[in-house]
Amino acid sequence: MFDLGWVRVANPDAKIETGAAVAVEAHTLGLWTLNVSRITEIVDRADAFGFIYKTTRLHVEEGEERFLLRLDAATCEVRYEVEAVSRPRAALARLGLPVTRGFQRRFARESQGWMRAKTAEGR
Repeated sequence: MFDLGWVRVANPDAKIETGAAVAVEAHTLGLWTLNVSRITEIVDRADAFGFIYKTTRLHVEEGEERFLLRLDAATCEVRYEVEAVSRPRAALARLGLPVTRGFQRRFARESQGWMRAKTAEGR
C-alpha cells in the first residue's frame, strides 16, 4: 500500500506491532523526504485488520493515520480505508499547505488503487 514509486517504506522489515517505527520516504517536488511514525494501535479482528500510527518529530506532518482492511461477511466484500488527521509540522509543509494536501490526497487515491490491483491478482 506504500509501494507507489514516489512513496515507499524505508524499513520494509518493520513489523506491524504496537511501538514499531515506520519510516516512509516520499519524492515530492524533486525532493526525497523521510517521515517517521510509530504504530500506536493494531486492529486484528475477524472483520478488520490494520493499524494506526502517530507521526514523530521526524515527520513533516503532525497527526495520525489509520490503515484498515474491512471484511463484510455478508457480501465477502473487502474495503481498504485510509484516514488521516494532520497539520503541517515543517515550515515548507506549512508554506505549501495546498500542495501538501494534494500529495496526501494523491497518496490515498494511489494507495487504494494499489490495494485494488493486489486483491484482483489474488482472485
